[in-house]
Amino acid sequence: MRVISGKFKGKRLFSPVDNKVRPTTDRIKETLFNILYSKDAVYGQVLDLFSGSGALGIEALSRGAERVVFVDKDPVSIKLTYMNLNHVLAENYEVYNTDFQVALRKLNGRKFDIIFADPPYNAGLEAKILQGIRENDILSYGGIMVIEHSKENELQIRDKSFIIDKRICGNTALTFIINRGDSN
Repeated sequence: MRVISGKFKGKRLFSPVDNKVRPTTDRIKETLFNILYSKDAVYGQVLDLFSGSGALGIEALSRGAERVVFVDKDPVSIKLTYMNLNHVLAENYEVYNTDFQVALRKLNGRKFDIIFADPPYNAGLEAKILQGIRENDILSYGGIMVIEHSKENELQIRDKSFIIDKRICGNTALTFIINRGDSN
């Protein structure tokens, strides 16, 4: 696992020692960031939900994000995130060791330009994540949310204010949700 591009390019990141955390592969991470680039994503404020090792948020910092908020409820993942942040000498970040729903309520009203969500594949949390993002109004207008999930899990998004794009990479699906304003 390494940083693909930017000021930390080529830096190796510490990986989990067990298979409890499923880090985003370099190939999928590169695909994800290439798609964000093609969508003219703004790397301002970034939220990395279910951050695991912190690889996605660190990649965003490397590419110029102003600030990244890392959230994970697993203390081992939080320790790994801190190890990787210290290893690349990152700045401008916050780390929360809490459940994603608690974090979303704490972040209520803050606006994020990019939100990464990489929940456990079989936990069925995608709908709760989307609901929490909407209820707490944290995705900025024009902001992009990326949910990494099993390709077997089809996301149901009925809100007309969001535009969706989906890419399949092996067994993984990357669903891109772009906030295009109010649904009223």
